[in-house]
Amino acid sequence: MPRDTTLTLAGWRRFVDTPPPELELLPADVWAGLSAGQRDAYDEQRIDYHSEMIVVATSAVRDVTHQGRVLTLLNRREISARRGLIVSGPPTTGKSTALKQLGRTHELKVRQRHPGTDRIPVVYVTTPPKGSPRKLAAEFARFLGLPPIKPRYNVTDIADAVCHVLTEAHTDLVLVDEIHNLNLATSAGEDMSDHLKYFTEHLPATFVYAGIDVERQGLFTGVRGRQIAGRCVMVKTGRFPYQEEWKGLVATLEASLRLHHHQPGSLTGLDHYLHTRTGGSIGSLSHLVRAAALTAIIEGSEHITRSLLDRVPVDHAAEQDARVSA
Repeated sequence: MPRDTTLTLAGWRRFVDTPPPELELLPADVWAGLSAGQRDAYDEQRIDYHSEMIVVATSAVRDVTHQGRVLTLLNRREISARRGLIVSGPPTTGKSTALKQLGRTHELKVRQRHPGTDRIPVVYVTTPPKGSPRKLAAEFARFLGLPPIKPRYNVTDIADAVCHVLTEAHTDLVLVDEIHNLNLATSAGEDMSDHLKYFTEHLPATFVYAGIDVERQGLFTGVRGRQIAGRCVMVKTGRFPYQEEWKGLVATLEASLRLHHHQPGSLTGLDHYLHTRTGGSIGSLSHLVRAAALTAIIEGSEHITRSLLDRVPVDHAAEQDARVSA
């Protein structure tokens, strides 16, 4: 069953509550003795497992989680301008993953401190493309499950209603993804920036933003940009060089495979090839390995080889990088 989007409160809570996927391979003799129906059901379990697999704790995920944790503690009793965090980097470098892992870690800690309460410690929204203050407020309202916003509603009234709900719910971490959609070069972008600033000033919460190369998108230009830059710490994500951390990422993904004929070490032996194919992108690597595992199950080979990986397409950006480095 597909998961609810994390852009709703129900979906977010399900994301927080769901433990990392686990699946044990059946012993070889038991696997060989499965009926056709049992084999299909077992394969479906493994397909579900490999479609998600584990979240790899990269240095970026650890850094974002640490910095976000420190900022929430610093802001806990702050009554003036609170410090925020910006996660910036190229596409498929783990920004959204890091943002969500920070939110999940924070929410679990809040639940430990305040068991049995109906708090909403974390809100996760995305910046609407070509957005407006009304659309931004609607993103918060949708997450909270508030009634649909009607055209006659005043934007400030909507924002006040959202702030009231979040204050009453003790929200202290707001995650705003795809902040690169905020274009300060347009009047609509300026209005939305002002509205976001309104939220930061009226909510006792730490704001954490993530976006594609935000320092190149004009987010820090002008008076509004300088205000954002002056209040936020930045963590940059990027493509991994072919060094020890990359080799460790490949090893971690290989250890999570659940294939009956896969030889341990065969994937780590291809770590340089995998780096070339993906350009050092963790998102592209995860896609390539998971897609190869699914193909190995569907085709019945039950192992990942160089020739199988060659047949699995990755994202266009990674393919272009591979052609350039070839």
